Amino acid sequence: MRWCAVSVSLLSFILATGQGRLLGGSLVQVTTTYAVKALQANAKVYTIALGDAEKQTTSWFEAKVKGQPTALPAVDRGSANGVHLIDITLPKALALNASLNIVLDAIHTHATYPWPETASQQDEQALKYKTDLFVLSPYHTAVQRTKIRSPSPTIHSYTTPQKVDAFTLDAPVTKTGATVTYGPYNNIAPSANNKFISEHQQSVVLHFNYEYPVLEVPILKRSAEISHWGANLNIQDEINLHNAGPALKGHFSRLEHQTQSFYKRSAPHVIPGLTLHLPAGIRNTYFYDLVGNVSTSRLRTTPSVPKNAQANQYSVLELKPRYPIMGGWNYSFTLGWDSPLADSASFDKTTGKYIVQIPVLTSIPAAVVNEAEITIVLPEGATDVDFATPFPAVSSFTSTHITYLDTVGRPTINLVFKNLTERHAQPIFVSYRVPLSAHLKKPIAVAVAFFSVFAFTLIARRIDLRIHKK
Repeated sequence: MRWCAVSVSLLSFILATGQGRLLGGSLVQVTTTYAVKALQANAKVYTIALGDAEKQTTSWFEAKVKGQPTALPAVDRGSANGVHLIDITLPKALALNASLNIVLDAIHTHATYPWPETASQQDEQALKYKTDLFVLSPYHTAVQRTKIRSPSPTIHSYTTPQKVDAFTLDAPVTKTGATVTYGPYNNIAPSANNKFISEHQQSVVLHFNYEYPVLEVPILKRSAEISHWGANLNIQDEINLHNAGPALKGHFSRLEHQTQSFYKRSAPHVIPGLTLHLPAGIRNTYFYDLVGNVSTSRLRTTPSVPKNAQANQYSVLELKPRYPIMGGWNYSFTLGWDSPLADSASFDKTTGKYIVQIPVLTSIPAAVVNEAEITIVLPEGATDVDFATPFPAVSSFTSTHITYLDTVGRPTINLVFKNLTERHAQPIFVSYRVPLSAHLKKPIAVAVAFFSVFAFTLIARRIDLRIHKK
């Protein structure tokens, strides 16, 4: 966990800042608290500064007033001179000397890397985390303190800052248990500029033990197919799972793995299986890989519940691959299920449109999804198609999907997202109309196909193909 504390603005605000970073494998959780006090009346916007490297690893962030559930509007101002600025709009303008606490939650991905880069089945797993010493700010900072908390008390090494005498007379870094503290540093000039970054900013590196696998999904392909005739929503995920921990050194020993499993002391960099939370009310769940069906899984389902209560109810699927996934190894598999359409769809009588919720992804605990391709197949004949994503997509386009007994094909929404985490497991809202004629296309197509076969059979039976003598 990383903390930085009190900042003072000579412009619009005087503030205190507390930042916490909890180190992990693929993900680092960051919480920053700004205690803001206005130095001028009618202050409406507070600006947050991130270094370019930190912005590239930031997958998700959300700002709130401390103790309030509603997120504050954030406007990305872009990058310039090595600094990325984000404007946070306050819920109301602050009067002179009024104060407010703002909490910024963020998730950073790909912020750690294995060191050493290889490990045998008996070795422990260690990671390195690299970050900036000073938290950038466009405001003058009175005091800043940084705490980095490791998930394990075993910390092999950490950086000692150099040339920080201008900011502190105490020890520049201390260690207590699993926490390394940098600072406090005092009287820091506005740092969101090239001059401060080139003269004072420096990197700090923490080398720590990590006792869990480092999960990464290079690509996830999700297909959602809506069927009104079957009152069904089918979800299918094609998942490419990668163990981003230290690569296996030497050959894999099945005997060593079985011995470790028997004594319940498996190596931390091995993925023996996954536990996934799937929607309530699912049925016909299937799990297969390139070889075929995988029977080493266990599903515990819960009954369907109202849409507004699904966040608290879920089915649990325990997956066990054909082999343990060692560091650097990949495992590709397909997971799918059916669910009642009524659990995720509704009909708006005012507009005459159906509204369906499609989740962006099924969260894989402590994993980052580098790229997700989402395909939503609507009923044949759907018109006035519209959709809303919970966060911007990298790309989006529509196409037509044609399958058995289709006449004109089914409208399809195609979306691409990148750098996703558990926080992105939110619904996509899709709305569309299906006229009565479209509802009748399928039974008419089935009837035409049936009677065509029937007519062909009748005609074929009347044709005499025997060879007659003249």
